[in-house]
Amino acid sequence: MFNLTKKILKPVSVSGREEAVVGVIAEEIAPYVDSLHTDAMGNLIAFKAGVGENKKKVMFAAHIDEIGFIVTYIEENGYIRFNTLGGINFTSASFTHVVFESGLRGVLVPDAAGGHVVDIGAKNRKEAERRVKIGDTFAVVSDVVKLAGTRVAGRPMDDRIGAVVLIEAAKRLEGVAVKNDIYFCFTVQEEVGCRGSKTAAYAIMPDIGIALDVTSTGDTQGAAPMAVKLGGGAAIKIKDSSVVCDRGLVEIMKKASEDNKIKHQFEILTGGGTDTSSMQQTGIGCLAGCISIPTRYIHSSVETIDMADVEESVKLTMALCDTEY
Repeated sequence: MFNLTKKILKPVSVSGREEAVVGVIAEEIAPYVDSLHTDAMGNLIAFKAGVGENKKKVMFAAHIDEIGFIVTYIEENGYIRFNTLGGINFTSASFTHVVFESGLRGVLVPDAAGGHVVDIGAKNRKEAERRVKIGDTFAVVSDVVKLAGTRVAGRPMDDRIGAVVLIEAAKRLEGVAVKNDIYFCFTVQEEVGCRGSKTAAYAIMPDIGIALDVTSTGDTQGAAPMAVKLGGGAAIKIKDSSVVCDRGLVEIMKKASEDNKIKHQFEILTGGGTDTSSMQQTGIGCLAGCISIPTRYIHSSVETIDMADVEESVKLTMALCDTEY
């Protein structure tokens, strides 16, 4: 899955500008589903029909946008001012290479007033405006490297690694008659308010909504105690700041893990949220839960995961496609 991960992480697709990564994902998953379409928001929705007599509509949601920046002003000296799209960690983003949707490169640096600018090497505004326009978006350059063992670092793991899980699950389910109608949803604009998953869930009206997203860990330097660690397996969410997951669904996910010998752990996240909450509250609501992928250094350039946890998350996703709810 490492090569697939590199491929899915590469496109520059910040919140509201996800078209590039949508194209890559559509090409990867199309052979393994019954239908594929994008909605008005830009969500990519892949459908696999179930065959069970008591089948349910099961919606999996992995957001494919990444945190990034949007150009707001070009100074006389050619430096570029910007606003943020999502929660930027400037400790990590400062003194990094950035790339625009056009492929143009620049460097993001602090200014003397305590803010930040992008230097694309332009000598003045006129030269900069030939390359950059107000409203252009950009992000820190994606770079994915293997570490020791099965660990991998890079960006944007949040949440392209969730998309990798869904694609891999769809591939492995090729030719398998699953019990439920499955909607693999690659959602947009999560980083700016879980927006895409709201419209997708409204259209689907799922019985079961399961997000796939990254979560923090308690095994980093100085981290607050938390019962999630790299290598501990797929994390079954119980709660975060935006949602209390359905107790019955948590138990179903636990049982599916135990029955299929899937390594798992349990997650209570004191801050942050995912598409779980928006699925839970759309329309008449649904039973909502989340498979979380343990990730160190979230919203940095070196988000670190364990591919063994990704593998367990794929197995759990597959099991939940064929579960009797």
